Amino acid sequence: MGRKSNAKRDSYGEGTSKALLRDAPNWPLLALSLVGCALAGYLTWTSMAGQAVQGCTAGSGCDVVLSSRWATLFDMPTAFWGFLSYATLAGLAFVKRADTQWRWAWTIALLGVLYSVYLTIVSLTILGGACPYCLTSLALMTAIFALLTIQRPALPRFSWQPWITKRAVGVLALIGLLHLNYTGVIGNPPSVEDPVSRALAVHLADTGVKMYGAYWCPHCTDQKDMFGPAQKRLPYIECSTGGPGTPQTAECRTAGIASYPTWDIKGQRYAEVLSLVRLAELTGFDLTAAAK
Repeated sequence: MGRKSNAKRDSYGEGTSKALLRDAPNWPLLALSLVGCALAGYLTWTSMAGQAVQGCTAGSGCDVVLSSRWATLFDMPTAFWGFLSYATLAGLAFVKRADTQWRWAWTIALLGVLYSVYLTIVSLTILGGACPYCLTSLALMTAIFALLTIQRPALPRFSWQPWITKRAVGVLALIGLLHLNYTGVIGNPPSVEDPVSRALAVHLADTGVKMYGAYWCPHCTDQKDMFGPAQKRLPYIECSTGGPGTPQTAECRTAGIASYPTWDIKGQRYAEVLSLVRLAELTGFDLTAAAK
């Protein structure tokens, strides 16, 4: 009895633990994950900063996808969650226990692949466009998933069927709930940028226009609300970071801003709330063409 217990402990206990310890980080996993971090990080930055994505011209399939409701998840860019996934995978590459690393990394990669496939299907069937950045992320996550599947360590009493079934069902159920939210069946679906407002906001930023304001100014809020979700793309400059009655920021003092909001358009100042039509007229933006 004692010998059998010792043998079992050596097979599944201390002996197995030592055999599953890695001598070095999982370099292939780390390399692929860092590439994914760079890609998702770039998309996250452009979305949060209201910057145009390189190669995604207004009205292109890439632009349609990245400005759709599927480009946002829980009020954050979808790319942000992708960045967290790649960053987590990069961190797991340094876990010495091969079995622990594999279980967590493989599950995250499975979620990443299936969610990326879902987004790709949506972009091609519902949105009618394709995003090269998104397809690249799908390829990266698929490569990570394939790598981890090949790297599976020798786990005792392991069976693929129950392992895949349990995790696939959970992941698919999660994606199903997210889809119901995206389509408005449950909860409030993510807000979508109006293409015309978005194009105008990008045009204002690209042509050097500046909007000076304060976060507590109701007229500034009214001005931003005209652009809806696209207001994050406005060339907005905050003048009162400390609140009412506090000194202006150095940039606003230098510019001589006396009231909010103040627009600086082609060297002219407009200290008032401007309609989208008026902004288009002052900056030479064709609203009719943008609507088409």
